[in-house]
Amino acid sequence: MIQAKKSRLFEKGFGMYLAPLLRRSFSYLLGSGVREIPQRPVIFIANHSSWWDGLLFFQLNHKVWKHDIHMMMHEKNLKNYIFFRYLGAFSIDKRNPKDIIRSLQYAEELLNNGKSVVLFPQGDEFHQEIRPLDFHSGIGYLLEKHPEIPVVPITFYYSFRHEQKPEVWIRQGDPVSIEEIPGNSRKEKSRSLQQTLTAQLDDLRNEAIAENTDAFTDLLKKG
Repeated sequence: MIQAKKSRLFEKGFGMYLAPLLRRSFSYLLGSGVREIPQRPVIFIANHSSWWDGLLFFQLNHKVWKHDIHMMMHEKNLKNYIFFRYLGAFSIDKRNPKDIIRSLQYAEELLNNGKSVVLFPQGDEFHQEIRPLDFHSGIGYLLEKHPEIPVVPITFYYSFRHEQKPEVWIRQGDPVSIEEIPGNSRKEKSRSLQQTLTAQLDDLRNEAIAENTDAFTDLLKKG
């Protein structure tokens, strides 16, 4: 596996580059419930339908959460975009069972050291309308090892409305403790989180279709 090689200097410089890039690429980043998370560390989980998902995480963390985040990425994608490594990304190769174990153990070590971890439990990018989201059980493994760490569900929905550029609708759900997640086994808890994230994503899609922006803030606005 490829371990993260996080660089504070690179992270700071990339943050200065990322905000203008997002403004050039999107008309709005519409956020609902996006707020600070005082508890550290946490496990973020999110649906995965676009190459932009990882960059949006870094932007939200840079502007709002300010956690020491590390992100699990498919090894092929990390090799193609190696700069993610300097932002805290590390790899997983689903084709290799031993590599999967090493990656999960590495994520466990990061959590032990007080760092927050981002997981895309679907494993790969899938069209945002595909159901079920079909989670792998890595999140269940980490919850078994760290029952004290909450899970924070994040959903992204990409849409066109009335502007030339697309927009992103983002929702941050409430932190969930292991006691609140139905199920006894690793697979059952992973399935319960899958259902939670699916419901959150479907609600977000309905808000986008209805163009209901009342509960959303434009996160692209300067300041």
